[in-house]
Amino acid sequence: MPAPVAPRLSRAVLFVAAACLAITPAAADGPAGTGGTEPTAVGPGVAVPVAADAGAAAGDAWPQWRGPTRDGVVPRAAAPEGGWPASLGEDRLKLAWRVELGPSYSGPIVVGGRVFTTETRNKKTEVASAYDRRTGELLWSTDWPGAMQVPFFAAVNGSWIRATPACDGKTLYVAGIRDELVALDAATGAERWRVDFKERFGASLPMFGCASSPVVDGDAVYMQAGDGFVKLNKQTGETLWRVETGGGSRSGGAFSSPLIAQASGRPLAVVQTRAALKGIEPETGAERWSQPIQAFRGMNILTPTLYKNAVFTSAHTGRSQLWRLAGGPAEGDAAEDTGEAATEPSAATEPSAANGPLAGLEELWSNKSQAYMSSPVIVGDYLYLHLKNERIQCIDLATGEEAWRSRPFGKYQSMAVLPPAGAGDSAQILALDSGGELLLIAVTPTTFELIDRRRVSDGETWAHIAVSGGQVFVRELGALAVYDWR
Repeated sequence: MPAPVAPRLSRAVLFVAAACLAITPAAADGPAGTGGTEPTAVGPGVAVPVAADAGAAAGDAWPQWRGPTRDGVVPRAAAPEGGWPASLGEDRLKLAWRVELGPSYSGPIVVGGRVFTTETRNKKTEVASAYDRRTGELLWSTDWPGAMQVPFFAAVNGSWIRATPACDGKTLYVAGIRDELVALDAATGAERWRVDFKERFGASLPMFGCASSPVVDGDAVYMQAGDGFVKLNKQTGETLWRVETGGGSRSGGAFSSPLIAQASGRPLAVVQTRAALKGIEPETGAERWSQPIQAFRGMNILTPTLYKNAVFTSAHTGRSQLWRLAGGPAEGDAAEDTGEAATEPSAATEPSAANGPLAGLEELWSNKSQAYMSSPVIVGDYLYLHLKNERIQCIDLATGEEAWRSRPFGKYQSMAVLPPAGAGDSAQILALDSGGELLLIAVTPTTFELIDRRRVSDGETWAHIAVSGGQVFVRELGALAVYDWR
């Protein structure tokens, strides 16, 4: 089957890391200045600015859910000199500092010289904190009332804050479990504004709490909250528009997190609700298409993943599917698999406004693979997915066929793609499973190859891993641990 043509993340999202270059006004917390930047292809059709300076440089930040391009791809500038080690041994991966905290599923985010994390204290208060990424010094901490009890059948997954914050360099946006969004000054922790989506829109409290992570794009912040999809002015919290997306089974609360892309030369918000995959016009909130996605009790959890002019999703007790964005440019040939993340589309296949509006989705293939909560990563023309049966699967994106499947590795994994350091090197995947174990996996469609593994926590580790500046950030259920990896 011919491969579809690549969409790209929106320009504003691509440069969110550039906005996160330093925390103002406390610029002294990280290296000043960025040096020159140039776009470097690090993901499927994605270019991220990579600064000449390391440390707090634009390409070094991990400013939101799944990293700067929201696809789990680590910026090249985040690698230590000489590239990423092929070992997780204690001589290479060294604990820099660790601080005990209340429980949280929020992934840590890293901007400039700071790492931000959240916690729930005493089952009644939510807290956001900033730490010096090198020393572990607490820089500020801000709290607010925020707690709820999830239903008994989900209690095993906890009643604490879930969503991963986002940062634009000046403001930290934190989604609380009670369907609230709190905007904090990234330098001081002072509250700038707060939105209670239940109160503003008369919405119900999500049965499982707010689990969807915000995305900052240009002058706006987007959230799946308030029984819908909402665009807010990021400076004031003012509602710019809201669309009801339909909650599906049992609750209007979304499990998935949105992303902003370019498709056929136009911005597109890709939103997965409990019942459907939707394309939303970011400027107006107009729905461009909607595709029902079958899932047990509406458990559409993973973040949709872009591959060329298509979007991949996989559902609990459903199927894995690749959908072509209809109305886009003609399909092109698949990129040659080099072991690196896919590069920019050629001029001949570059999406353009002349291709017209997107009319809907066309299924390219479907298979019986079932994801659970883990979002996949893509390297070249292959997708790496942690399944409901706890195995890792490699899928050929051109056909939907399985390339290989591993033995079981935990109930959940967060994955980060480590691009090759230079010619002759190969990409690797660093995965953190829910049982506190780090896995270093070779990127190859031939066979599953586990390069190394290491237990880094005796507790649960459900929060998404972060990788930045030669450091690995692990949010244990009861602590934040930072490792130097060189």
